[in-house]
Amino acid sequence: MTLAINDLFSVAGKVAIVTGGSRGIGRMIAEGFVENGVRTYITARKADACAETAAELSKKGECIALPADLSTKEGREAFVAEITAREAKIDILVNNAGAAWGAPFEEYPDEGYDKVMDINVKAIFTLTRDLMPLLKQGASQQNPSRVINIGSIDGLRVSTMDNFAYGASKAAVHFLTKNLALRLGPKGVTVNAIAPGAFQSNMMNATLEKFQDKIESENPLGRIGSPEDMAGLALYLASNASKYMTGQVIALDGGRHIGARQD
Repeated sequence: MTLAINDLFSVAGKVAIVTGGSRGIGRMIAEGFVENGVRTYITARKADACAETAAELSKKGECIALPADLSTKEGREAFVAEITAREAKIDILVNNAGAAWGAPFEEYPDEGYDKVMDINVKAIFTLTRDLMPLLKQGASQQNPSRVINIGSIDGLRVSTMDNFAYGASKAAVHFLTKNLALRLGPKGVTVNAIAPGAFQSNMMNATLEKFQDKIESENPLGRIGSPEDMAGLALYLASNASKYMTGQVIALDGGRHIGARQD
């Protein structure tokens, strides 16, 4: 038995995919992986943004842009074919790509609801399913591959925002995480979810411009999340230190989903 910190927490030499990796939470996770020796593939629908982020992160390690629209069957199949041509095994899959749609209850459009559910839930299921041959390759219950799904605290508590499909989709991501954990554990794959609170991202920009002071004043730790917070948890979930953990939904929100700050 060894309890050396390098053995417990090192991820060097692993291969990862981070969807939606060109910005926001996906970029935070990708940067943490790249800086710690993980060959990291990032996807995004916008090829230019994907390539730009990969070029920036490649100054710190190995980051490869593979732009794809994973919300479509054609885009997903092309992406899986390209990854399969490049890699015999994938150690880490981070399902981060997501969408939100805000509108009043009485006016909430069908197409908005469908888009959010398709990207946030269906795409996670289908991509994980289609990459399973690469995730299972060489994996075991003693040395599992990792799937990390990005949920939200809006799937843990009811938001005050008019984001009806988003909250429902993230609650579905959390339950899907548990479902897949039971199914894939015997195959040597762990499945866990991170449920972030407020982090700086394009999806949150408009909200933070208006309400960041209020959000931080209500947070028990008095701030929004930082890139180090997100990268640190993702690195833990990808390391040997968490190889006996599966089916868990971990809130990363400064305690906000528990309640508002109490001084």
